[in-house]
Amino acid sequence: MAYYINLFSPETYSAFADSNRDITGFRERHRGIAATIQPGDKLVCYMTKLSRWVGIFEVLSSCFIDDAPIFIHPQDPFIVRFQVKPTVWLRPEHAVPINQDICWEHLSFTRGQDKKNTSWTSMVRSSLRRLEDADGAYLEALLQQQSQALTVFALSEMEQRKLRLSLVNATDRQIMVSIPEDEHTNPARGKKEQYESIQIQAKLAEIGEKMHFKIWIPNSDKQRVLQIWHPQSAASLLARLPLNYDDVTLRTIENIDVLWIRGRSIVRAFEVEHTTSIYSGILRMADLMALQPNLAIKAHIVAPLERREKVLQEIGRPVFALLEKGPLAESCTYLSYYTIKELLADKNLAYLNDTVLEKYAEYAEDAGI
Repeated sequence: MAYYINLFSPETYSAFADSNRDITGFRERHRGIAATIQPGDKLVCYMTKLSRWVGIFEVLSSCFIDDAPIFIHPQDPFIVRFQVKPTVWLRPEHAVPINQDICWEHLSFTRGQDKKNTSWTSMVRSSLRRLEDADGAYLEALLQQQSQALTVFALSEMEQRKLRLSLVNATDRQIMVSIPEDEHTNPARGKKEQYESIQIQAKLAEIGEKMHFKIWIPNSDKQRVLQIWHPQSAASLLARLPLNYDDVTLRTIENIDVLWIRGRSIVRAFEVEHTTSIYSGILRMADLMALQPNLAIKAHIVAPLERREKVLQEIGRPVFALLEKGPLAESCTYLSYYTIKELLADKNLAYLNDTVLEKYAEYAEDAGI
């Protein structure tokens, strides 16, 4: 028997609670790991936004593919499915917050850490991450006990607000979106943040070069980036883009902070947070997707851990849910500065390919932001 994480946003939590509670589903990109899960394995349910453990499911079937709507909307995206039996399903006020000592001090990925440290979130950034057996067994016992005791962990005003659903109607379907709160910034942080963002651009360029990509840096940033990154080959840094697009598309692409290019194709695109606003970088990615809806690239917004929620909120804006290619949240992910530094330190980097980023990339839809 093995334990895996099943993420719920407040929206999908509410929808599952109102369903027959016998089917849980995941997106197409989870098909590979889902195929390894067997009847008898356990899914430990975690609600994002509230950071609470809400239930335990016993898996009753192998995974199967079904696109018939379960409970979200006529175009249900959760097509990789299992038949399950909930052995624990808690109301939000009874769900166990991960930062409670009864949980925090007993899990391998949080034990002994400062509760202000957010590095542990890598464990709960995507569904079907496998838990250590000891972690899974402890959480199962804890939630079973809680289902009997029903201790109340009162919801804060912010948590109550996060529980409210935000749905917009679009053509013949409903799209779950996020309405970001206003961001209050400190202008004094600008120079420090801008320097750090240049450092991250340089690290992304170095990682890409080690993975044998050609690198594009906007002309406006090139001089500062090259003070930090020293290419191993002059051919690694492109002087011009080898792409055949219209002028508007090319101007948009040329201003993206870092591109990894193979041949005449963009493989990865990165926007690094520059000072205080993160909206402009996301808007540039959305412009690119709108101008070239058939362009198959992986897009990432890179920002400090403390800005994670803000980035994911912005990616989930209603305006970005209506792109011809589909919601931006399905093709643009968040990466932390910490992740980029960690990846660059990997001694095996030259033997890895760009798919390693999927281990770290976080989707707004998975985070429930």
